Amino acid sequence: MELQLQFGHLYSPMLNLIQIESGFTTQQAEVIVSALMKIMEANMDIIYKDMVTKMQQEITLQQIMSQIANVKKDMIILEKSEFSALRSENEKIKLELHRLKQQVTDEVIKVRTDTKLDFNLEKSRVKELYSLNERKLLEIKTEMVSLHAQQDRAVTQTDRKIDTEVAGLKTMLESHKLDNIKYLAGSVFTCLTVALGFYRLWI
Repeated sequence: MELQLQFGHLYSPMLNLIQIESGFTTQQAEVIVSALMKIMEANMDIIYKDMVTKMQQEITLQQIMSQIANVKKDMIILEKSEFSALRSENEKIKLELHRLKQQVTDEVIKVRTDTKLDFNLEKSRVKELYSLNERKLLEIKTEMVSLHAQQDRAVTQTDRKIDTEVAGLKTMLESHKLDNIKYLAGSVFTCLTVALGFYRLWI
């Protein structure tokens, strides 16, 4: 508290400078600044005391060296503690990444397996549909051939019936024609006989 009262105007700039220039954490920077402030206070005490003996100088120097050693010790302990924490956190992150990687790998394998199974099922279904369509097409072709054959037979039978009917009509017409000729010939002969009879009677 006394340090901050005497050198308060230097505390924050030094803290920021150490953090920015050296890359220390806030806790490390505070320890270093506190040590420097103590050193400055000690130096200022030395300067302000005009009647400082050599023994006092040695004591002050030892105090300063002791404070510096304590600061170094604190920094080493702090660095080790932070390093251990970082290493522990790093191990946790590695384990979590490994778990996530394994989970993703399992999911990818599962998706590939499911996709392959679905593809095989779909392929089998398509083959079955293709075979079914082929059978239906063959049945339709067979049915069409049968229908064409039936139509051909029906047309042939119809043609035969028509030919038979035409032949019958021709025969009937020829018969009627002969009958008509006979009738006309008989009529003419009868008329000639009657005319000849009248002719003889008149003569």
